[in-house]
Amino acid sequence: MKIAVLLSGGVDSSVALRLLKEAGHDVTAFYLKIWLQDEFSFLGDCPWEEDLEFARGVCEQAEVPLEILNLQTEYWDTVVSYTIGEIKEGRTPNPDMYCNTLIKFGQFYDKIDSSFEKVASGHYAMVEKLNAKYLLRTSPDPVKDQTYFLAYLTQSQLSRALFPIGNNAKKEIRDLAHEYQLPNKNRKDSQGICFLGQIKFNEFVKHHLGELPGDIVEINTDKIIGEHTGYYYYTIGQRSGLGLGGGPWYVVKKDVVNNIIYISRENIAQRARNEFYVGKFNWIDNMPIDGEDLKVKIRHGANFYHCTLHFESNEKALVKMKESDQGIAAGQFAVFYKDDVCLGGSVILE
Repeated sequence: MKIAVLLSGGVDSSVALRLLKEAGHDVTAFYLKIWLQDEFSFLGDCPWEEDLEFARGVCEQAEVPLEILNLQTEYWDTVVSYTIGEIKEGRTPNPDMYCNTLIKFGQFYDKIDSSFEKVASGHYAMVEKLNAKYLLRTSPDPVKDQTYFLAYLTQSQLSRALFPIGNNAKKEIRDLAHEYQLPNKNRKDSQGICFLGQIKFNEFVKHHLGELPGDIVEINTDKIIGEHTGYYYYTIGQRSGLGLGGGPWYVVKKDVVNNIIYISRENIAQRARNEFYVGKFNWIDNMPIDGEDLKVKIRHGANFYHCTLHFESNEKALVKMKESDQGIAAGQFAVFYKDDVCLGGSVILE
């Protein structure tokens, strides 16, 4: 097949490229330049030059052509604007969800030649075609499985997606990197929000939203005990960075409208619960049956919770988990599974 490979400069996508090349496919690598637009470079150094250097080395070694595709504007208009909007609303964004559906398997599809039959990446996930439908299945490596971040893909997007390393554990991929003697075989996995690079999150927020001084209020006494620089710098459950004595203090509530941060010596906002509402659904195939036994992830990682989903409408449902979790917050994503099949995702409303 003629395959376009999304090459990031990391180990996973590099091994994916080599596996496809070794299998005899006609492979072209694409590096997507999606870092912050150049006019914001004063905020800090973006490591895309280093990524590109590794990508070039991998392609030269494998004798595979590399094309650089600039999608900064598209990325800014979708993923970055979503991130800023969520922060401004006092929620915690997850840019990777929209980067996959809107950019890597969205805008990129539209930019490349239609003769590419598949678009491959280094995600730990698997696609299976069953009765004219495409299923998104989990990777056997529960820690590295990335179906959580792919839960907003569509049938059309999955029909063209290919995940060559999806059936492997991370150690196997790292071993293959050494076997192939890849230039980046010892490179560490990337962390943090993809488009920020080395830029600190608070510096990014300050540049776009500035400072907005407001009161820090003790929730039980309603007493003002300090001042903050903007509600959007704080997350529910946060303990450090408050600059207050007599603690420990926890952020337990944010009043976005009045720009007030409420704190308490008890982390009451993080009390475990097992029910929450979700909306803004994306079902990869069909909507699950009301009350059906499912599994849910409320963050990337190996941990699932057994749950049922009870629809109040097509736009809102109540999730009831068999266990409780203390990290449930509005704006986060809840992703649902039936056995090893990812059914789709939703946004936690409350």
